[in-house]
Amino acid sequence: MLKIAQGRHPTIAFVALCLGFFMTILDVTIVNVALVNIKEHIGGGLNALQWIIDGYALIFASLLLTTGALGDRIGNKRIFIAGLIMFTLSSILCGLAPTLWLLELGRIAQGFGAALLVPASLALINHTFPDAKKKASALGVYGAIGGFGATIGPVLGGVLINIFGWRSIFLVNVPFGILCLLLTTFFITESPTKKRGFDIPGQIAAIASLSLLTFSFIEGKGLGWHSPLILSALILFIIATMLFLMRELKTKMPMLPLSFFRNSTFSGANAVGFLSFFTLYGYLFILSLFFQQVQHYSPLKTGMALLPGGIPLFIASLFTGKLAGKMGVKIPILIGILFGCLGYAGLGLVNEGTPYIFIAIAMATIGLFMAFTIPPITVAVVTNVKKEHSGIASSIYNVSRQVGSILGVAILGSLIGSQGEFIQGMHIAFFIATAACLVSLFITSIWIKSKQ
Repeated sequence: MLKIAQGRHPTIAFVALCLGFFMTILDVTIVNVALVNIKEHIGGGLNALQWIIDGYALIFASLLLTTGALGDRIGNKRIFIAGLIMFTLSSILCGLAPTLWLLELGRIAQGFGAALLVPASLALINHTFPDAKKKASALGVYGAIGGFGATIGPVLGGVLINIFGWRSIFLVNVPFGILCLLLTTFFITESPTKKRGFDIPGQIAAIASLSLLTFSFIEGKGLGWHSPLILSALILFIIATMLFLMRELKTKMPMLPLSFFRNSTFSGANAVGFLSFFTLYGYLFILSLFFQQVQHYSPLKTGMALLPGGIPLFIASLFTGKLAGKMGVKIPILIGILFGCLGYAGLGLVNEGTPYIFIAIAMATIGLFMAFTIPPITVAVVTNVKKEHSGIASSIYNVSRQVGSILGVAILGSLIGSQGEFIQGMHIAFFIATAACLVSLFITSIWIKSKQ
């Protein structure tokens, strides 16, 4: 285990930070295999299923910039603990929800907890490892934990649903949350603080912008892209986005310091992070429904079917962060994106009769894509700002990831429909995912520098 520089029990402290992050990743992938089961028990169409995923991600992304600044201001340990409490309590609400709207409300509350928890965990790791190579190794392990959450989520979800029903996939967070809260309280030391203001108008504009865009893509297919409601939402999205950018340029204490983006590596890493999670979450949403609705797999069999994508993600993530620390971030990211191009192009050829082994190889290739890109991208983000800005920098990166995941589910998910239209829509979605990887390849080649 990595040796941590601060705290009386550094190994336990690091375990607590990784456990908190693990919960938020597990909560995404574990829900994917439950979507059809939830639909059968409390109702809801494709749009409702998308909101179960995106309701969480939307509030997560919307609040990340504010919570990152909050951690820099009052201490990331305090924010991490607050996030754990919120996430655990809202998991109970989701697990006990008798109706779809209460489940979606619980998912929004979970997103709030995750928004507090994730940037604080990254900032605490950044303060713990002053040495660049040790920091890269730590972030590699942190990324591997995320890979493990993504790997075990579908399988654990399938097992829990098969034995206890869909509610157990949320209630399983409760023992993890309590354990993490105890470890954090007693074994993690507080990070340095820096006075930062709160950009309330910017926060309101950010929430409005993301909400309107997400609503447009999720509801656009059902209401019609030319409907007055969707057109109005898109116009208001453009207005809210412009107001947000104008506010951030003028205010003395912006929630999104645009000056960070003058660094090409920081900008490139965030762009590639956005595109990577756009493709990943769209792929998980579509394949989960493909296995259950087209191939008629059970939740347990679906979880097992998705496993080949998670295993290489977990294993390779253990060393790619360290690799980035030794040889720079650019080469591992380029290798990863090439895997992504191959994997998504392969899935674009899948139909009802495709042998499972072909799908498994494509998923494993996508797992390598994420393993080779995400840890180096994380290293690039947190090492290209001053240490006292690590909270807000990690928040910006997580916003990029979460906005990518929101739009991946909303846009790629909107392309599939009934079983008769499913395969054609899936092919288009994976063609778009392949194109996104090609754009990432170009961005990495031009903007991201190998050595920090």
